[in-house]
Parts: sequence; C-alpha cells; structure tokens
Amino acid sequence: MKRRDALAGAGTAAVAALAGCGGVSGLFARPTPDGVYVPDHVEGMEMVGTASLGDIRVGVTYSYPHRFWTVERDGDAYVTKRTDIRDDDAVHLMAIPWDAETGLVLPNTGMSVDITKRQDLVSQEVIYPMLSQRMGFHYGANFRLDGDGTYDVTVSVGGLSIPRYGALEGRLDAAAEATVSFEFSSDARAEIPYRQTTDRQFQPGAVEPMSMDALPTGYAPEPLPGATLGRGTSGDAAFVGSVVTDDRFGSDPYLAVSARTPYNGLVIPGMGLSASVDGADPVGLDASIDPALGFHYGRTVADLTPSSSVETTVEVPPQVARHVGYETAFLEMPPFELEAA
Repeated sequence: MKRRDALAGAGTAAVAALAGCGGVSGLFARPTPDGVYVPDHVEGMEMVGTASLGDIRVGVTYSYPHRFWTVERDGDAYVTKRTDIRDDDAVHLMAIPWDAETGLVLPNTGMSVDITKRQDLVSQEVIYPMLSQRMGFHYGANFRLDGDGTYDVTVSVGGLSIPRYGALEGRLDAAAEATVSFEFSSDARAEIPYRQTTDRQFQPGAVEPMSMDALPTGYAPEPLPGATLGRGTSGDAAFVGSVVTDDRFGSDPYLAVSARTPYNGLVIPGMGLSASVDGADPVGLDASIDPALGFHYGRTVADLTPSSSVETTVEVPPQVARHVGYETAFLEMPPFELEAA
C-alpha cells in the first residue's frame, strides 16, 4: 500500500488529523506502550545518493516527514520531547556516515546539511543523531523544500571525536563536506511504500531493519569478541560485556561493553556508562570504536578477568533522538550486573 492510498481511504478528516499528529500513526493512535514496541506502520525511503568525505562515506535518503522525539533533562530525570511536523516540512532527510575501509557506521561525527535549489539556500540545519527500527543509528531531521525540482544536498561532518583502535586509529578525525544532487517531486514521494503492521502493532518487539545495498546498518557484533563477561539489561536496552587482551589496547585487559537494541541488536550510542569491577570504585567507560568490537563503551582495567564481577551504571541515557517505537525506551536505566546467560 502507498501512503496516499491509505489517506484516500481514511477520508478528509483523517488527512487533517495527519497534518496535526505528525504521521500516519496519528490515524490509528493508541496508548503508547512502555519500552520498545512494534509501530503501527512502516514506510520505505528513497535514495538521494552517496559521497566520499575523505575516509568517511555518507549515504543520504529521504522519506515522508516524520514526528520524532528528542531527549531532555527534567530535574533529575530524562524525558523525551516530541517534535511534530511543521506545515512546510516536505521530507524527512536521513544520512548515514560510515568508514569506507571497515564499513562500520560512525556515531559521534556531528553532521549538518545545507539544501540549495539553483544555488539558492532552501534549508540549513545541524541534524540530530537518531535511532530508528528501520535504519538503526543515523542522522536526520525534517526539511522544507521549495516545490518540485533539482536540489543539491551538502553534508558536512566533523572528525570522529572518540577513541579509535586497530585499523581505525589515527583516521577519521578530519572535518569534510560533500554534495549530492537529487530530483524531488511530490508525486514520487507519494509513491514511497507504506504498510500497516496490523498483526503486531503496539506489542513488545520491533520491525526488521531495512536493507539497502548502498548503505550499511549499525548492527552490534554477535558474539562480542574476547572472553565474555556476560549480559545485562537496563531500560529495555541489552548489554554484552567482554574482556579483550590485545596490544592495540595496551598492556592491561580491556573492558568492552556493547549496548544494543533488544530485538535487532542495533548499536545504541550517546550514553554515559561507568563500571565497578570486583567492588572497586566505579570508572568511566569511553564511547569508542574498533574494527572487531564495533561501537562500544570501554577502558583498560588492571586485573580484569573473565570471572570478574562487573556492575555497570548508566550515568546518562542515550542522548539520541528516537523514531516511533523507541520513544519510551532507554530512559529510566537502573544499574545492572553482567551475568552469564
């Protein structure tokens, strides 16, 4: 089914509701479950193009404008705040940066987008780091366009600001930009596929990530390399811990904790984690990236062994915007022990 067909069947009142509620899901609203849940619909997307920014490659896609949720501090708690669709929003633009050598999706780059038409600036924004069930980690925002026509999308990325190991060490630290062009029409946008998840909607679970040959998906490694420390859960996120002994991490054992979504194993960036090993004072874990461990949180810890007791505390929940299905998850995150399955 295409989204315009769903709206035609829903009638004029439903179209008005869509404009106010920020997506087709507004037509079939139910109380939002706590935790990760299956959205009431899924949509496709259209490729804009890919480009090289030095060692980083970026892919740009678009779909219908989406409502999404950002994370804010409210006293001692973290809450989500909904971003609704504005009247002049034309597309939800999404960009995925990845390392050209390893294929790893790269959080922590920072990204901005300028959109021009016939060299005139149409939209310009620093776009949000985001997490969706269909794309995993990406950057995105809603953008206005100036009608049908040809647009140039200039994507700017900052250098990767986290520790890098192995083949990634000493790379990916330069800011760069690149431009891709695409032809936009409202008719072509209306052809983007849409379907309802009538059998599982609003139930615990998740839809399958989208597969596009030109773009990687940010899956966490399974199994995690090294000697396992066990698994844990907090706030509906899943965690896997490992001890890695390798020269690329130095002389002490390296504690790696991989945070991922509970159903599809997609990496969750933007967190602040600490760990207490065998009852010692907690130490902070750095957001890091490694060819074998992927994106993870880690640091070296003297005397760490696979039999060590590791209590992990989420000091800051994921500071990433969320698409529907994730907006109530990954917020209240109590400490947890890494335990053998």
